[in-house]
Amino acid sequence: MVIFLNSQPLKAQPIGIFDSGVGGLTVAHAIKQILPGESLIYFGDTAHLPYGDKSAESIKQYSRKITEFLLERDAKVVLVACNSASASAFDTLKEEYSDRTILIDVIDPVVSYLATRNYSRIGVIGTKRTISSGTYEAKILKNTPGTSVVSLATPLLVPMIEEGFIFDDISNAIIRVYLSDPSLRGIEALILGCTHYPIIRNQISKIFNFSVDIVDSARIVAETLRQTLEQNNLLSTGKKVNDQFFISDYTTYFVKIARMFFEGEIDLRKADIWS
Repeated sequence: MVIFLNSQPLKAQPIGIFDSGVGGLTVAHAIKQILPGESLIYFGDTAHLPYGDKSAESIKQYSRKITEFLLERDAKVVLVACNSASASAFDTLKEEYSDRTILIDVIDPVVSYLATRNYSRIGVIGTKRTISSGTYEAKILKNTPGTSVVSLATPLLVPMIEEGFIFDDISNAIIRVYLSDPSLRGIEALILGCTHYPIIRNQISKIFNFSVDIVDSARIVAETLRQTLEQNNLLSTGKKVNDQFFISDYTTYFVKIARMFFEGEIDLRKADIWS
């Protein structure tokens, strides 16, 4: 953890957030609800989405490059708002950048939250990369031994959401096929192991007849961020907020979702950091 002794100039600097696409906007939205005085700089790597079917090495490469991009724009914190990147690249980012910034992922805060509950059987859904990494299961079992954890890859959900198939018969059919998997029977809580998934949270809840607790990382991570800023004396004290949104490839759906979350026009720019 970086400790800032003279943090006054840093307080006004933005919080850096990145994801493969629109999913991280669920985290960004939760941050704005809890910390409305903070400025955000968001990077959606739409040129490479979904991260869930990429190799760990590719995800590390993307994550390093985006972290550099955010640090060049004076991000006081870098929040990895992507489960695939959190599972595959977060340890690498900590090794390489922890002396330059504070890094927060989206997995550890959820694992810590679950330790305060009393679930005996927990389900996890996520991308192929997140699930194959075994990160959620390993960390949950380390924190709360004896808990039963079942993991299920749901790879079609991210491209489905990114293509705008939500709240319709197509998305309902895909979600039902996945969540009807016998391995999920008897779960008391379901972790949405991808920041895209809160967009379809109500549809997921409905499949379980609203009888399963849906663990949405966005609010949990936003609260962890607030605590981290407080501990390091980095909470913004100014009144001027400047939110910036960057994407590596333009998609009309990103604009639509961003405007839905942030209620109106946003400062959206294309940043081709790969050329």
